Amino acid sequence: MPDYKSLLRELPAVDRLLREAALEEKLHHLPRRLVLQAAQETIASYRRRLSDYSSLDHPPESPVRIDLSPSALAEEAALLAEQKAGSNLKSLVNATGIVIHTNLGRVPLAESAVEAITAAAKNYTNLEFSLDTGERGSRHDHLEELLCELSGAEAAAVVNNNAAAVFLVLNTLAGGREVVVSRGQLVEIGGSFRIPEIMAASGAHLVEVGTTNKTYLRDYEAVVNDNTAAFLKVHTSNYNMVGFTAEVETGALAALAARCRLPLIEDLGSGLLLDLTAHGLPFEPLIQDSIDAGADLVTFSGDKMLGGPQAGVIVGRRDLVSLIRKNQLARALRIDKFTVAALEATLRLYLDSEIALEQIPVWRMLRASPHELHRRAENLAERLSKRVEGGSIEVVEGMSRVGGGALPAAELPTFLVAFSPPETKSPDGLVSKLRRGHPPVILRLQQDRLLFDPRTIREAEEDSLINAVAAACQL
Repeated sequence: MPDYKSLLRELPAVDRLLREAALEEKLHHLPRRLVLQAAQETIASYRRRLSDYSSLDHPPESPVRIDLSPSALAEEAALLAEQKAGSNLKSLVNATGIVIHTNLGRVPLAESAVEAITAAAKNYTNLEFSLDTGERGSRHDHLEELLCELSGAEAAAVVNNNAAAVFLVLNTLAGGREVVVSRGQLVEIGGSFRIPEIMAASGAHLVEVGTTNKTYLRDYEAVVNDNTAAFLKVHTSNYNMVGFTAEVETGALAALAARCRLPLIEDLGSGLLLDLTAHGLPFEPLIQDSIDAGADLVTFSGDKMLGGPQAGVIVGRRDLVSLIRKNQLARALRIDKFTVAALEATLRLYLDSEIALEQIPVWRMLRASPHELHRRAENLAERLSKRVEGGSIEVVEGMSRVGGGALPAAELPTFLVAFSPPETKSPDGLVSKLRRGHPPVILRLQQDRLLFDPRTIREAEEDSLINAVAAACQL
């Protein structure tokens, strides 16, 4: 029986590993501290492994698979050093068919937005400098004119996400006072953030009216008092309520708010500037329709359905937006130059709806036709079949999802590449290998079949996807 304790003495020292060619090469282009850590961690991992063996009542009979040579450990440490040098935020292939995938960064940006970010990163910008006056300017000025033109609002401000937008609006207009909202609109959004908690954090006092499924105009009117600061209408974009229901339309609630001399704040969640029904998708309210209906302030996300960067947009009456901009908390929630650049570039695409539909990725994915998806799935299946041995690959019908808390009832017919691996390969194991591959591939696993949805796989990613699957099957 091997003496595992004696093998511990064979482990090379750190400085010995650093003289090996594999690590010497890494020292030429990676930080020394990082390479040193990789060498130390590699040796420590083998020390733990041998110590674990020696402590067993019945240790393995043969240690032949444990190569303790300096060259072998150096090779392993070199791989670890490269992993440590890589970015934690990795580009990956989204094969899930979920178009707006919150955990995967929502949606890719349009090329013009990417170019705008790159230009802003490489250069100084006039973020808060007026080129006309030579004096300090406002970062909101780069976006306000576009937002007003597209929405029909008088003024606009932008913060770092829509939850922040709702928080800032309520803190500014209703801190310490009451805000009236329907019980059926007290939604929970991503990450367990709930409208009542956001309202409480803002300093506003929630007043619930109506019931879960029915709220009438008279319910709002009945609770108005001297301490009422605003009406809040929340679009329930992340779930559908059907059956015996009633909800007050924006126009009617705006009229009541005007009679009561109160502002109506409408949180649309996922902002929309284009009509979904024209593309075979369920109706969702448009930003400009809420402004036309009389909402005093409208908040929405810059990403999600808008297809831009993460941001929270506030549009509406100039006097109210001016107050919001002056709130000291606005600085804590402000956006940086990259968000300004990407959002401006995205909004400019909406000046021509046809250009927006073609160049904004979220719209391209949502509008992909079944015929095109079937063609791509067939091509992908054929190419995978040539690279992967064993198992079976076929094209099957399926459904994609919009995701991002939007259009929960929308059906997006698609065609999936379904890979049933051979019995020697664990489906769960392959999913794990693909998730940790280069690039990572995120997909669906259903009834032991790996499902790849071409709706969210860009054609430029197909080669990388095929190589990743082939590599995972060979390991």
